[in-house]
Amino acid sequence: MQFVDEASITVEAGNGGNGCLSFRREKFIPKGGPDGGDGGHGGSVYLVGDESLNTLIDFKFQRFYKAENGRPGQGSQMSGRQGEDLYVKVPVGTIVIDVETLEVIGDVTEVGQELKVAQGGRRGLGNVHFKSSTNRAPRRTTQGTEGDRRELRLELKLMADVGLLGMPNAGKSTLIRAVSAARPKVADYPFTTLVPNLGVVKIGSHEHFVIADVPGLIEGASEGAGLGLRFLKHLTRTRLLFHVVDVMPVDESDPVAAVEMIAAELASFSPALAELPRWLVINKLDLIAPDERAAKVAEIKQRLGWEGPVFELSAANREGCDELVQAAHRWLVEQRQQVLESEDAAEREREMRERMEQESLARAEERLARRHRRVVEKDVEQDENVDDDDDDWDEDDYDVEIEYAR
Repeated sequence: MQFVDEASITVEAGNGGNGCLSFRREKFIPKGGPDGGDGGHGGSVYLVGDESLNTLIDFKFQRFYKAENGRPGQGSQMSGRQGEDLYVKVPVGTIVIDVETLEVIGDVTEVGQELKVAQGGRRGLGNVHFKSSTNRAPRRTTQGTEGDRRELRLELKLMADVGLLGMPNAGKSTLIRAVSAARPKVADYPFTTLVPNLGVVKIGSHEHFVIADVPGLIEGASEGAGLGLRFLKHLTRTRLLFHVVDVMPVDESDPVAAVEMIAAELASFSPALAELPRWLVINKLDLIAPDERAAKVAEIKQRLGWEGPVFELSAANREGCDELVQAAHRWLVEQRQQVLESEDAAEREREMRERMEQESLARAEERLARRHRRVVEKDVEQDENVDDDDDDWDEDDYDVEIEYAR
């Protein structure tokens, strides 16, 4: 299935039903008074988190969603039927943004969570509501109001505890295959991974955490080079980053320079994301003689001035993988415990997430502004071309045969 993490849709809630203008007319009751019923409320549109979905591909084919209108009222004070609410399933981790106002409507983070994105219209009132001692036969009713119509931008951010960073062909996909049941494509060329992959790392029978592998980064990724910019957002929900380093790159590049470059790209993309805890994972040590490994690792740490955790492994041979996942699990458990027990830790967590969401909203606003500029420039260019063509217009210009080809 194709992985799609961004989509634009239109949602429209149902209109409220109109109130009824009616008077009671029965045998022997010629002036029975008003009995017009109320209309029904329009249906609303909800997005619902579904664990069986992991992509927004469905929204590429169906972009319009409308709830049912409320039915109008009838005589004998019969109210119209309320419109059915519309429930649209989305993957867990979907952020919903209003395109016009750039308001973040909400974030679907749990299975079964319901997020209202369009409010149904209010019902209209029948004439029975407007009778009084001075107006025994009111001919006044109210119309149902229109339901909300919204242009929405959906952005999917994978829900993972640990994210993998690294250059293309650093061994990230091999690592996720070694520690989980995920089976991403692995090959000896850069950009083998074209879409994010999720793997569940099981620790014992009842404990686990989720790890996310995204396409490798290259220099200029924060400005759109390669695939990194598009998928870096999937790391913003993680708690911990594994910076995977190829100790013996095929192109004989400097591993230290690669680490520094990716750190710079990360900070340029999101300062908040760059502040997440990051562990150095030195991979492919099986390519170095055993007696030379310690010196190579020490050299990398010394040149980087690295003070955080460092793990040495060979993902292809699964050497050192158990120590890495056990340490990550212990760290994640401790962090969750701190958030539950310490108000300061919980507040820091909230502030970090708020910063990331603000940065995400700013990036979405910038993308929409660029798109708007392109549309305006395209319209201006088309207008100029039309003006130029008008000078040389000839009726024979339309007498041509047009062939449509797929």
